Amino acid sequence: MRFNPKARLDRSRVRDAGSGGGGGLGGGLGGGGMRIPIPGGGRGGIGGVILLVVLFLVAQCAGVDLRLGGGGGGGLGAQAYSPARLSDEQQGSDRYAGCTTGEDANNSQDCARVAIENSLTDYWESELGGKFRPEQAMVTFSGSVDTACGAASSAVGPFYCPSDESIYLDTTFFDDVLEGQLGGPDGSFVEFYVLAHEYGHHISNVLGYMGQVRSQQTGPQSDAVRLELQADCYAGLWAHHATTTKDASGEVLILDLTQDDINEAIEAAKAVGDDYIQKRSGGRVNEEAWTHGSSEQRKKWFMVGYQQGSLDACDTFAADRV
Repeated sequence: MRFNPKARLDRSRVRDAGSGGGGGLGGGLGGGGMRIPIPGGGRGGIGGVILLVVLFLVAQCAGVDLRLGGGGGGGLGAQAYSPARLSDEQQGSDRYAGCTTGEDANNSQDCARVAIENSLTDYWESELGGKFRPEQAMVTFSGSVDTACGAASSAVGPFYCPSDESIYLDTTFFDDVLEGQLGGPDGSFVEFYVLAHEYGHHISNVLGYMGQVRSQQTGPQSDAVRLELQADCYAGLWAHHATTTKDASGEVLILDLTQDDINEAIEAAKAVGDDYIQKRSGGRVNEEAWTHGSSEQRKKWFMVGYQQGSLDACDTFAADRV
């Protein structure tokens, strides 16, 4: 992927919380703290973390009823919202201070992260029109961070918190866990796929799909898996349109996206499939425990978005089978 050197970057929604914490937007915590270590291996290790993460994020943040047989509407309800424009003080560290142009994005992964956030925001605003609202913030951190969904450690991996509508990630995840523990691919587009996936959760939130996850059911056709596959599809949809996205002055942000980039995304999707993680962590493949979908499901739905380029094609909740 190459960024347009003439493009100007908007850092207003990107911040770095530094190490050992830092508040998410919105003040106090909306639930208990959460610090789950990712084991180096062992039966069910990483897969168990993923299950806990998805149940925590959906139940605690979105207010969705995940009890077995639980009734009621669930869903997000009305949430107070004001567009996030982070002040200099809120920006935390100066990690992104030098990110002003597309040329900076070509030379720095940090600045590329800002450019990808800008591209995702521009695409989804164009796609959704009046329904759209940007994520409150994309927050990088080291060690741990406080969010409206609770405290999270680096071990949780990248995640989206619906309560403060923000994306959080410790960027060491890609080398230490995705590549090191799970044997995933190495490449800058791996992170961009993950960011697009997490932004996809925000879009599912905005469009109300997150409220359709109403049970604690797991398995390849469960609501939880459909939500994750929708985020993969939305990531592919953004990738399809990425080279059309623009900065505030109308300059194209991304000059090209190659087949190698898409291959990196597909390999990353494979590495975070439930079946792959179960095998990698030394356990047997247990479909009924799946919360994110198999490697094949995740690759399939990323490619549905990328090849069809249609928002309607990503309605995983309407599909008979995913």
